[in-house]
Amino acid sequence: MTSTSPDVDTAMARVIADENEHVAHNYHPLPVVISRGEGVWVTDVEGRRYLDLLSAYSALNFGHGHPALLAAAQEQLNRLTLTSRAYHNDRLGPFAAALAELCGKDLVLPMNTGAEAVETGIKVARAWGYRVKGIEPDAATVVVAHGNFHGRTTTIVGFSDDPQARDGFGPFTPGFVGVPYGDAAAIEAAITPSTAAVLIEPIQGEAGVVLPPEGYLRAVRDICTKHDVLFIADEIQSGLGRVGETFACDREGVVPDVYLLGKALGGGILPLSAVVADREILGVIRPGEHGSTFGGNPLAAAVGLRVVEMLQTGEFQTRAKALGEHLEARLQSLVGEGVTAVRVAGLWAGIDIDPAVGTGREVAERLIARGVLAKDTHGQTIRIAPPLVVRATELDWAVEQLRFVLAG
Repeated sequence: MTSTSPDVDTAMARVIADENEHVAHNYHPLPVVISRGEGVWVTDVEGRRYLDLLSAYSALNFGHGHPALLAAAQEQLNRLTLTSRAYHNDRLGPFAAALAELCGKDLVLPMNTGAEAVETGIKVARAWGYRVKGIEPDAATVVVAHGNFHGRTTTIVGFSDDPQARDGFGPFTPGFVGVPYGDAAAIEAAITPSTAAVLIEPIQGEAGVVLPPEGYLRAVRDICTKHDVLFIADEIQSGLGRVGETFACDREGVVPDVYLLGKALGGGILPLSAVVADREILGVIRPGEHGSTFGGNPLAAAVGLRVVEMLQTGEFQTRAKALGEHLEARLQSLVGEGVTAVRVAGLWAGIDIDPAVGTGREVAERLIARGVLAKDTHGQTIRIAPPLVVRATELDWAVEQLRFVLAG
């Protein structure tokens, strides 16, 4: 699993060079070339196997090639894949009904990517602000949190404070007010009569799996209710079982006005995202004001329906919670041994690496040689998000590989 040879290195380098020759360099991938995946394991072009602790940033919550999801996709592939929303299709309605029920809401607006869901949520919030709340035209604002990551469209990076995402892409869309993450009082202070919504991640993923202080989400819910402001929860990475609950908001018993969902909603098979809210909110969007050629396509809806059905049993949430407690205990044992801090929510963890050991990127690259795939973020942090079908023994093995790497 971990041995290499000059021939293997040359073959791997050739594949990477071919990609670099023709693919825009908007990513800096780890030096591994994956060709197959099954469950929690992937295989590279030379036949070496790795434990996937990234799950495509939580898009693969159910693992690679889950049989139930593949069956749903294959069945639909043989029937109908795309109609556009110019016509009705027989898969969208059942999917929307099931997802709305899972969220405890009335309506679903289907899109494709997480960034599209965020953009859609912003449009919905503004339309609601003008048509329901009575905000003056073109004056609506949205309160956001520092350290956020909601996507990479120009509107979204305009309210990011990450220089790498933001610098060189202006001018930016106005109407966003940033406040410190985890500070509910700062949110309330930022609200004015023109505020339409508060948009936050219940747990900040890209920032390094940053957990807010206890009671923060409940306070945000109360503040939004008090000031007639929409609470929009970006659950694109944190939702759908990842944190041991259906949604990260469930950790505090909080229900936002709007859920933004994506990634795992497509079962790791194809892009699928959604905005989910009650009728008095999503009902403000009129025909022709928003849409997508592929949004709500029957293939994605068929897979999404199966995802929702799998989550309705509660099996994956329960599993993520129990295994997350197991993982946290193992990771905490590394603090002081090359790790400075650990943050865990279900099967989602941010591991801060002691600079004396190396950068997050360097540790991630060393893990490749030990048969483990993880990803760095913001310099010194390693993120792990294994598929929810992972076994405790596999987590134990992965932590031991990390311990070995940290020991140098």
